[in-house]
Amino acid sequence: MGNIQVYGIGNVLIDIVCPAEDSDLKLLGLDKGIMKLVEGDERDKIVNFISSHNAEYHCGGSAPNTIITLSQLGIKSALSGKTGVDDFGSRYKEQLLSYNVVSSLNMEEGNTGSSIILVCPDGERTMNTSLENNRKFSANDINEEAIKESDFLYFTGYMWDTENQKEAILKAISIAKKNDTTIVFDAADPFAVKRSDGKFLQLIENHFDIVLANAEEASLLFGKDNLSACAKELSLICKIAVVKDGSRGSNITQGDNTFHIPVYKTETIDSTGAGDIYSAGLLYGLCQGKGIEESGNIASKLAAGVVGQKGAQFTSEKISEIKKSF
Repeated sequence: MGNIQVYGIGNVLIDIVCPAEDSDLKLLGLDKGIMKLVEGDERDKIVNFISSHNAEYHCGGSAPNTIITLSQLGIKSALSGKTGVDDFGSRYKEQLLSYNVVSSLNMEEGNTGSSIILVCPDGERTMNTSLENNRKFSANDINEEAIKESDFLYFTGYMWDTENQKEAILKAISIAKKNDTTIVFDAADPFAVKRSDGKFLQLIENHFDIVLANAEEASLLFGKDNLSACAKELSLICKIAVVKDGSRGSNITQGDNTFHIPVYKTETIDSTGAGDIYSAGLLYGLCQGKGIEESGNIASKLAAGVVGQKGAQFTSEKISEIKKSF
């Protein structure tokens, strides 16, 4: 693969945005405006519906959003994940390569993960997510050589799901530690923190170098409501601790130094992927040899840029415009 700077592992979800009427939702048996996990016959019914409608397809998934943005910023990045041998998987890989991401995706019989977003005329979005082959990701899917040569290994709490996914992450961690690859972890979701049942805290203490968490995730990690206390505890067990607190900005601590990173004001159109893009900005700065305060400001600018648009991927024009402000 050669000179990979960031090796990311994540759930591969193709985002499919499709127009729908209220009557369509009723026929599909869906409650308008909700997000739910779908599988089996229910998933197939929705896929059949979109096949006869004018749908848009985009690469999605938390870690993939981060890796794609890094690649757009000029950081050579690879994505490891699992797709199906299907149309969704082919579309995903084709788009991924168009962003110049190095593909470390593996294909297996079954379905590619998807997030099908049905949009009604009033703008209400009904989201239907299927993890599918993501849950089959295993230790055999880890590219050892790529991790060895990478500066950073990046993944999120979403990967701590099935036993085989956990084994894969533990293998990746082991390879990274042996080869001085910096391990970066984003807690990603309060549900993921709860599901880990304390395991995330053990992993942070023993293995992780850089950790990102929002206020709710930090509170769940340490069992405290006091955000400052949680941020302090996190900073004592990893090299760089990032705690994001919504519109109040974020705090990044390295050793005895804490920097407050402000939020850059923008009109919020769609907050999807804001945390993923923040991670991309932080990693971009660190890859460029910048300090944590400057890296944090880059992260905040990128996050502001993505909430001011629809979707979690930038156009090449938009990313160039934001990059000029760094």
